[in-house]
Amino acid sequence: MTATLTSTPKRSVTGSLLTISAAQFLIALDFSVIFVAMPSMSADLDLSGSAMQWVVSAYSVFFAGFLILGGRIADRIGPRTLFIASLGLFGLASLAGGLAAGAAVLLLARAAQGVAAAALQPSILALLNTSFEAGRERTRAMAVWGTVGASGLAAGVVVGGLLTTVSWRWTFFVNLPFALICVLAAPRFLAQADVRTAKPLNVLSAVVCTATVLASVFGLTFAAGEGWAAPSTLISFAAAVVCLVVFVLRERSSSVPLIERSLRGTRTLLVGCGATALYMASVAGVEFYLVTLFLQENRDMAPLAAGIAFLPLAVCITLGNMIAGRIIPKVGVGISTPIAFLVGAAGLVLLALGVHQTSYWAGLLPGLIVSGLGHGMIYTSMFVGGTRDVDDANQGVAGALMTTSQYAGGALGVAVLVILLGDQPADSRFLPGFLLAAAIAVVGALWGWRGFAGLRGKDSAA
Repeated sequence: MTATLTSTPKRSVTGSLLTISAAQFLIALDFSVIFVAMPSMSADLDLSGSAMQWVVSAYSVFFAGFLILGGRIADRIGPRTLFIASLGLFGLASLAGGLAAGAAVLLLARAAQGVAAAALQPSILALLNTSFEAGRERTRAMAVWGTVGASGLAAGVVVGGLLTTVSWRWTFFVNLPFALICVLAAPRFLAQADVRTAKPLNVLSAVVCTATVLASVFGLTFAAGEGWAAPSTLISFAAAVVCLVVFVLRERSSSVPLIERSLRGTRTLLVGCGATALYMASVAGVEFYLVTLFLQENRDMAPLAAGIAFLPLAVCITLGNMIAGRIIPKVGVGISTPIAFLVGAAGLVLLALGVHQTSYWAGLLPGLIVSGLGHGMIYTSMFVGGTRDVDDANQGVAGALMTTSQYAGGALGVAVLVILLGDQPADSRFLPGFLLAAAIAVVGALWGWRGFAGLRGKDSAA
């Protein structure tokens, strides 16, 4: 498939970047704003421990499972069209979540948000990579986008704490103005794609992909509550294996696979996918989950106080993105990526060492500062490196692949933590949780060092 972008008369580079970044902020905000609200949400709707986990996982699993299909749709109908449609769905799902009177509607709304985000994310990445020239201009645009997106993860926890003092329902309603503004700005500032050819959509493969992740998380959930040898656990893992095999066989035999054969052989993209999974399983999703629970459950912080405690993390994520934007053109992602992961790992170790400290300033603050810097640096580095060798026509699917790995890694990481922490986690349970996340970040550093080995030194394409 080939596609070109035609600019609208009033389109501006600044307006395009602001609109794209605002939508990315919405996705990141929605993922993290829920964390601080979960205890209040659980008390109001009488949610069980596993149901609380699925408030996070329902979003992550459906986001990860349908991202590749979303990328295909973006490449077929045009990223701007999908951008507008997915924001509409996102707004409706957020409204339903805010009005939910029980667990069933709440989890369905979270799943719908995940599907909407799965359509929105690849359209954002496709617009980003086709609106800015490869090289320094695109790197700077991605640094801004990364700064806004990564900051949204941290800001979501702060905003969630503030809104929860009124009602946890506002953590859903807050999405509505962002979605409306982006929908109104899109026709004016975003370029429309002129799609010349289109391939059929492989919906069945997308469903099987989602089922694979869903069954895996179900298996870990049942393992936490019923044991590894329980029939429900074994059946879930067996279903995950079967779905994975079916997905691989369909991709190999299909004339219209979800993942183009050329993309499967793009080394930098594959490395980027691995990096995003390790990132979300360490300094992103897992860290947010651990710190939020620790502050509210073990330090008895109110939601607003817990949100404010994340402010240093939010600031440092922004600084980390700015640092990455400056160093990547000079040293390349082959060096910036492993350094970023190691900085994140150091922050997680500091958090582990601080769990027995009663003082926030001496216990958690140093780790939040250091891990925040690593968080921001990783976010920009891995996307610059992962998409650098992908042609414009496949940017939607490439971005979807990386984000699929990212949120699948996050969902599986949180499920493992539920097993590790137990129902009533003491401080001693959080220590190995942070150390496990740090170990995963070290693996990320080694992965980036080996995978992006050819991109060390000044990278003119970055």
